[in-house]
Amino acid sequence: MASDRTRTTTPHPRPGTRTKTDSVPGAGVWVLRLLPVGIVLAALNLRPAVTSLGALLEEVRDGLGMSGSVAGVLTSVPSLCFAAFGVMAPRLARRFGLSVVVCTGMVAIAAGLLIRPYAGNTVGFLAGTALALMGIAVSNILMPVLVKRWFPDRVGPMTGLYSMALALGTSLPAAVTVPVTDGLGGDWRAGLAVWAGLAAVAVLPWLVLLRVRGAERIEPAPAPAPAVPEAAGGRLRITRSRIAWALAVFFGLQSTAAYITMGWMAQIYRDAGLSAGTAGLLLAVTMVMGVPLAFVIPRVATRLPHQGPIAVVLGVCGLAGYAGLYLAPAVGAWAWAVLLGISNCAFPLALTMVGMRARTGAGVAQLSAFAQSTGYLLSIPGPLLVGVLYQHSGGWGQPLALMAVLMVPQILVGVLAGRDRTVEDEAAAR
Repeated sequence: MASDRTRTTTPHPRPGTRTKTDSVPGAGVWVLRLLPVGIVLAALNLRPAVTSLGALLEEVRDGLGMSGSVAGVLTSVPSLCFAAFGVMAPRLARRFGLSVVVCTGMVAIAAGLLIRPYAGNTVGFLAGTALALMGIAVSNILMPVLVKRWFPDRVGPMTGLYSMALALGTSLPAAVTVPVTDGLGGDWRAGLAVWAGLAAVAVLPWLVLLRVRGAERIEPAPAPAPAVPEAAGGRLRITRSRIAWALAVFFGLQSTAAYITMGWMAQIYRDAGLSAGTAGLLLAVTMVMGVPLAFVIPRVATRLPHQGPIAVVLGVCGLAGYAGLYLAPAVGAWAWAVLLGISNCAFPLALTMVGMRARTGAGVAQLSAFAQSTGYLLSIPGPLLVGVLYQHSGGWGQPLALMAVLMVPQILVGVLAGRDRTVEDEAAAR
């Protein structure tokens, strides 16, 4: 989420005006009417593949004969796919057009969610999950590009709408997957497959947009290439920036915490004696905390000279939540769900700091690509290690200790990343 000072550096076409992309009369008007619908429906589909699985992880493990270690691999797949396929999105969009890639991404999500529960074995389930996550990865990158390209004078409201839809798509599957499964006769396969229907609905507006000759040829901003040392005035040497590395590590650690929560939190509650429905509802409470806080945290962060205190508050909430899950998981279940929901809002803080730690639009793009791709790579081992510890220890003491230990460096690098300086300042100092 770019700050005001960076947002003005990149020129955008005025909405509703004729450009070289408007090759049919009225194309711009129809696009501007339909794009918000497409963006909201796409955002709703960027998390159900993960949170619906978390609610039924025990049934999936039993049905496929999956060990705790393999389940840990499964909860690490989102980070791996986001890191591997997300970087391809700008290049694909330049070649085929934004609408084509996003539409294809929605198709991949629908196909993957439909295939995985009926694949019949663990390998097939992982393959279907990877297909869905591939579609999520490219769509996740391109949604903000669409907002900035087509709504340059309404970036804030449209980003808020997008964030709300994303949070709703995260919390809703966690809350209703178990009741829906029960209503379908207790078949976990059907309970997971229903979310393919939501993705199929999201395909429809993008198919319409493809028929508007002007929507399919939108070209996004150039994809940031890997940073290489160049002379002053060229590309930033982003890999030599302490701020960039602090943001990348912060992004990676908060992603680790988020995907451990989405993948394992419901199981923690179920092992504590709570029902599957209650566990899913508690996970939904944790996820839905991101709806209001996604609006509040960026606004507060941009008004502070140093964002470190926010990182500290979020981290302390996470530590308190983990301690509660260890000491009294069932008794204080709702309190721990709220605390971990607050802690997981390090994600909008990370995006806000990316926009604030670079002065130019090109710097923001380069920093964002580095921080997110590196961060997702760093987050891959966490959920896997939690699964291994859970499998071999037979309980949640060691996994919760790991989560708490990882929260400490997250706080520290959050403080470092929150300092009032930019990557351009670092480059000039060198």
